[in-house]
Amino acid sequence: MEQLINRDFSSVSPSAKWMILWKGHTNIPFAKEVAELLEYPNKYIPDFKKRDFTFWASTLGLERRYWSIDQLLNDLTIKNILEISSGYSFRSLDYAQQKEVHYIDTDLPDVIATKKEFINSLKKNELNTNGKLELLPLNALDENSFHEIIGHFPQGEVAIVNEGLLGYLDKQEKEKLCSIIHDILMERGGYWITADIGLKNKDAKLGLKYNDEIKEFNEQQDTEGKSFESFKEAEMFFKEMGFVIDKEAKVKYSEMSSFKYLKRSITLRQFFKLRGAGKIQATWRLKAV
Repeated sequence: MEQLINRDFSSVSPSAKWMILWKGHTNIPFAKEVAELLEYPNKYIPDFKKRDFTFWASTLGLERRYWSIDQLLNDLTIKNILEISSGYSFRSLDYAQQKEVHYIDTDLPDVIATKKEFINSLKKNELNTNGKLELLPLNALDENSFHEIIGHFPQGEVAIVNEGLLGYLDKQEKEKLCSIIHDILMERGGYWITADIGLKNKDAKLGLKYNDEIKEFNEQQDTEGKSFESFKEAEMFFKEMGFVIDKEAKVKYSEMSSFKYLKRSITLRQFFKLRGAGKIQATWRLKAV
């Protein structure tokens, strides 16, 4: 397992930037402000006149994925929340502002260092927090570091959340992550909320056509090969790892802020292809058994 801990995940970081630049076109908390900070000294101006089906379909998917985690998290009364591989998402800051929670936000060291600088910039706008917020570096496959960070929480159940991690992990790495989280939840109690139940061939099913940079990145990371064949396969995988599905998020695409821009950009042919694709992603709240 040492090779899993020592794997260099820094090559994944570019996707975190692309995603926040897309999310800057939505009403996700802090997304536009963070996109502006990432682009500085260049000016970040969301282009809502863009008529690009792939862009808006991707943005809509990311927006729905974000809110699906919030939906399952808001169901709970748990006050200890750990987010792994958070990228440039600031759900942690949003929750710490609004709720009396202890929220630990983790990712690779370079991402966390940048996020700390961003929070200092955002705090110039006099952000107040009701809860406790920590930003800490973590390789989620490092069991010792994972447990050490869990030790920062007071007694009580833990909610572990992630958005976008499993798509970069092969089967052995997924199993390692599941093993770590299962041990923690069996000891502490709580839930794992993951938005990473995605299926193979989703881009082809939706008719998405990314630029060469994104296609090359996806090929290098083998995101296609690391996706699930079906939701049944995903359910069986987690069952074998000691988890059961407690609840699945139900968030309507039509309720997302970016939906109206997709409607303006889609052709009739694209609409029928999109409708015929069926469900390609799910967000599950898992319980260790």
